[in-house]
Amino acid sequence: MTHLHPSASLRRVIGWDLGGVHVKAALVEDDRVQAVVQAPCPLWNGLPALDATFAALPDWTREPARHAVTMTGELTDCFADRADGVAQLAAWAARTLQGEVAVYAGRAGLVAPDAASSHAPDIASANWHATAALIGALRPDALLVDIGSTTADLIPIRGGQPRPIGYSDAERLETGELVYTGVVRTPLLALSQTAPFRGRRTALMAECFATTADAYRLLGLLPEAEDQQDSADLKGKSIPETEIRLARMIGRDRHEGSEEDWVRLAGFFAEAQLRLLHDAAGLILSRGELFETAPIVYCGAGRFVATRLAARLGHPAEDLADLIAPRLAAEAAAFASTCGPAVAVAVLAAG
Repeated sequence: MTHLHPSASLRRVIGWDLGGVHVKAALVEDDRVQAVVQAPCPLWNGLPALDATFAALPDWTREPARHAVTMTGELTDCFADRADGVAQLAAWAARTLQGEVAVYAGRAGLVAPDAASSHAPDIASANWHATAALIGALRPDALLVDIGSTTADLIPIRGGQPRPIGYSDAERLETGELVYTGVVRTPLLALSQTAPFRGRRTALMAECFATTADAYRLLGLLPEAEDQQDSADLKGKSIPETEIRLARMIGRDRHEGSEEDWVRLAGFFAEAQLRLLHDAAGLILSRGELFETAPIVYCGAGRFVATRLAARLGHPAEDLADLIAPRLAAEAAAFASTCGPAVAVAVLAAG
């Protein structure tokens, strides 16, 4: 296991979350999270896409530091398999980041990049573990709900430690601890096979005409700063263009419905997604391992969904950014929750 040791020249720690569609980074200096950034990265196009995203990040990401790297990008289909993805992303970090580099291996701690291959099952998509470990140090009994652009992690925390039944993506899909749904990239077809429209129930087109970003954009819930991915038709994100995409899901054109009709349809899809998350959370809570007063600590681009979920479950809710507020500079507050795993791995590595 590798430990990151402070040195005179490397007192700064940068946490990285190398995802399949975003790169996230968080800077910890003087025991505070000083800056956080998220940028889109079409990693499915290969490592050159990661190079391009890295080159466009703020200057502080390219300065010498101690780096702690977690990832989900290893599942991207540009890699032969997840082990290959782990090895390639770890090697990229080792040759690209300036300073000391360690890779977060979840239950195995931090490991050297050249040891990543032998720890691939621990490293692959273990960014949730970092967030849960940080929360556990502050809220020993809680349910982490991290709803991102693509997926949602629901991780029970007991006795200050992450206590999921599953660990890998495959295992957590079976336990409800990973729900493959998010507030930006999820095709609306994945939420329901039918939808109500003007008093009748209609089947949906089996096409990726629209995504959850369209629904939440129409509802006025998705902040523009979180809306970083291309639309399904690669066109604009104005309300009329968004309504066109939503209408296509039910085989219609925009002029066949009113503004209110499209908002109601968007609201249906938002509710359908919330039901998926509610069912998963209910399954986890049915184990009886968490107190009814255990808080839901939430983060991710879908924080607005997590607060609705907490209210539906009857549990108190707390934003990750509020939880770590004493160690969070004002300049970093806006994206701290969105980039929860990057913040968490940086704070954990800084000690």
